[in-house]
Amino acid sequence: MYAIVEIAGQQFKVQKDQKVYVHRLAAEAGSKVTFDQVLLVENGGNVTLGAPAIAGAQVTAEVLDHVKGDKVIVFKKKRRKGYVVKNGHRQQFTALHITDIKS
Repeated sequence: MYAIVEIAGQQFKVQKDQKVYVHRLAAEAGSKVTFDQVLLVENGGNVTLGAPAIAGAQVTAEVLDHVKGDKVIVFKKKRRKGYVVKNGHRQQFTALHITDIKS
């Protein structure tokens, strides 16, 4: 059984007991979060499709931790002008453990 759910503006294909990294959510570590923007649910070959979301369907997850992603180097240069800029960026993520899918 899997579901396609919209979390923080992005769509994820999730299954029960799966670990997912999403953009940082405003929830504390150890708390439970429910998402009701379920777009598709597959259960044993039966596919239920929402328009745009399935009414009454929910995905429940537990917030494991807030982590940072890998560093991305942003390097800009204009040749022959002496212009060089180097910046780094680390995206904030929330680690979720999918506990239940209700269709």
